[in-house]
Parts: sequence; structure tokens; C-alpha cells
Amino acid sequence: MKAMLVQELGGPEVLKYVETALPTCGDDDVLMKVEMTSVNFADVKARYGKKGNAKLPFIPGLDAVGTVVKIGRNVENVAIGERVVAFPSSGSYAEYAVANQNLTFQLPEGIDLEQAAACPVVGMLSFMLVHKIARVQQGEAVLVHAAAGGVGTTLIQLLKAAGAGTIIGTVGASNKKAIALEAGADYVINYEKESFMDHVHTLTNGQGVDVVFDSISGVVAEKSLECLQDYGRLVHFGNSSGQTGSFMTKQLHASCRSVLGFSLGTTRKKKPHLLQEPAAQLFEALRLGTLTINIGNVFSLDEAALAHEWLESRKSTGKILLHVSQ
Repeated sequence: MKAMLVQELGGPEVLKYVETALPTCGDDDVLMKVEMTSVNFADVKARYGKKGNAKLPFIPGLDAVGTVVKIGRNVENVAIGERVVAFPSSGSYAEYAVANQNLTFQLPEGIDLEQAAACPVVGMLSFMLVHKIARVQQGEAVLVHAAAGGVGTTLIQLLKAAGAGTIIGTVGASNKKAIALEAGADYVINYEKESFMDHVHTLTNGQGVDVVFDSISGVVAEKSLECLQDYGRLVHFGNSSGQTGSFMTKQLHASCRSVLGFSLGTTRKKKPHLLQEPAAQLFEALRLGTLTINIGNVFSLDEAALAHEWLESRKSTGKILLHVSQ
């Protein structure tokens, strides 16, 4: 099969389009013919050797949509010929991929291919963040960092559907503001040119927000804590800045504020059963059209290096996809 292989750690140029062997399908596994896969920042970090414990050479990629071509003898939730969304253990930048049955989800009819390919990471992550981790309540004010990205625009839509009050987004470039506003944000701040902390306090009449969703970390996380009102929740789910933020216990105790961490990767590995409900809700929202995941760009599989360059440029918006089989 054709696949993109990382044979050495480094920049986008280390991604090589090669012929390689089909992955092995075990008793609890599903072998799928991949139609599309998405590009995630975790793929970039893995390519540099900063994410996971993959041994060289490896096929990157976290998620895929495709058709089941083989199942292990213990698999009961999907059948050969069915279209599925999955989190492959073998990597997804390839014509075929293998996933454990617990991380393979039957895809209902009526969902667009690109929407299905874009949904696994951003969709399930966003559902978990809004409904299971932050437990956003009707009328609560929310701050969403990186609001023009795939997760950011999905979070905003789900927050609207959950009845959140004022939704404030931050972006790193002025030309990204329109994307966050189109997703449903009430206000958008360019944190590279403006103090988002000052703007949040102005927009909330000095009260601050109830919830902050932070995937940036570092100084942004530290300042985000100061944007929270009493009993507020800072939900930390990534560190795209490459930095780590520092908090002091006195910032939490008297104010009753909380810092909550979440990792979709850890959940896939240790508690995959927790994703069944979010998957069902996500697919239903996509089928009904109440959720639309923003697609930023689509590349072919052999253009994966270009896709990584685009993602690393910080100019990208929405989800980046790779079309595997035409």
C-alpha cells in the first residue's frame, strides 16, 4: 500500500511517500480502506519526536474515515463493507489502517465525507470539553482561545447549542476574526495586538468569564486564570505554544476557581468507552446539520508535507484534510 512514512525526525521534508506493507489485523481489530484522514498538530509534534513513543519509521495520523475490509474474530460492533470513523493504531496517512474495535465507530448514512473525516479529533474532543469536562451551563460566559481553528470553531458552535451566554474568542491574526465570528463568537480579540485579559474584563463589566478553553498554555494560560470570575473553570487541553504555565494555590482556594485538564489521546488509550456517547451525539449533529466542522484545506496523501507546512505556518484555519483514495 501507499503511505506517508516518517523515517527520521525533523521538518515536513522527512515525510516520504512510499510503498509499504499492509498493517496486521488482530483478533480485536478492524482493517479499513482509508478514504480521508485529518492533519492534527499532534502529527507535527510526533514528526519532531515531541509526542508519543512511536519508533522510527512510523506512519503518522490519528484518525480516519473509510470502509471496513477485514475484521478480527472478536469484533462485533462493525461488519465488512460498512463505513466507519476510527482512531487507527497503525497511523492514518495510508491507504489502509488498523484500529481496535473500541476505537472504531459505525458512520450513519447522510454525513458528508469531508465532515466525517474532519470530525473524529475536533468533534469528540469538543463534545467532551463542553459537556463532560467544563459542564457548560445555560447563560455562562466563555472564552475560547485559538477560536478560528478546527477545535475552536467546533467549540463555539457547541457552546451556542448548549445555551452559553457571551462567547469571546481569541485569534493570532486579524484576518482570522471573521472565521470565529461566523462560527458564532460574539466578540473576537487578536491576542498578538491586544490584551485579551483587559478586553475580557471590559466585555464582562469586570466580572470575568465562567469558562476558559485553553489549548495554548504558557503565558496565555496564566493570563486566562485571571479572566475567570469566582467559581470559574479553566479547561486546559493542549500546549501549542510549547510552553508551560504556572499557577499558585492561592489563585484557586478563596476564589473557588478550578483548573481542569483533559487529553483525548489519554482517553483513547485508557478509557475509550467514554467516547461512545460523544461519538453518537457528534454523528447525529453532523447528520442533522446542526454542527458543521470548518474545513480549511484539502491535500492529497502525497502532499502531506505541504499540509504540515501550512499547519505550522499558523496561517491555517479550520481542519486540514488528506484525500487518500480518489
